[in-house]
Amino acid sequence: MPRLLLIGHGRMGQLVETLAPEYGFEVTGAIARGNAGAAWPDAEVAIDFSAADAVPVTVEKLAPRGTPLVIGTTGWQSREQEIRDAVARHGIGVVAAPNFAVGVNLFLALIERVGALMSPQAGFGAWIHELHHAAKKDAPSGTALAMERALRQAGYATAVPIASTRAGTIPGTHTLGFDAVSETITITHSARDRAAFARGALEAARWIQGRHGWFTMKDVLGL
Repeated sequence: MPRLLLIGHGRMGQLVETLAPEYGFEVTGAIARGNAGAAWPDAEVAIDFSAADAVPVTVEKLAPRGTPLVIGTTGWQSREQEIRDAVARHGIGVVAAPNFAVGVNLFLALIERVGALMSPQAGFGAWIHELHHAAKKDAPSGTALAMERALRQAGYATAVPIASTRAGTIPGTHTLGFDAVSETITITHSARDRAAFARGALEAARWIQGRHGWFTMKDVLGL
């Protein structure tokens, strides 16, 4: 049974720990702020659901060991090149995604198709709205930014305003809309709980073992 190291042991880390046996993993340890200075256990793969400022430290610790990593934390993209350089230098495998839910990644694939269809429709204006729990720090969410990227990759060039709402315990709801004079089109993904994110991260952890390079959930799902 492959050993799994958890980086971050908040709600998401604990949920991954609970579900790990279903995916054939033995959790060998959990690193949190209180024990980050202690020795890190060896593992075949690690999943990071910690904090943005901790991600470069995680890569610095694990890359020299050759430990592949799944990065579920968001908000660290300003240091992405530094992290990618370390990954390439040590030849490890990383799956990084703003959202690991399988449904969300299928949703992003749909958005690419919608972007291509709507690109020539000047009469429609696009918008994105995302809702998350009050404790989420980054806004817009990584998923909302990924939605905009999917539109751009499909050739959609018009401005796309992004609105963020933080309230209560909302796991995550993302809507893409197109509005014209007499009609509106919307597509929405809603997470009912955080298990979708944990399960997707565990799927990625199974997939990344034995691979080298920088990957996304599109690679994991073959999209």
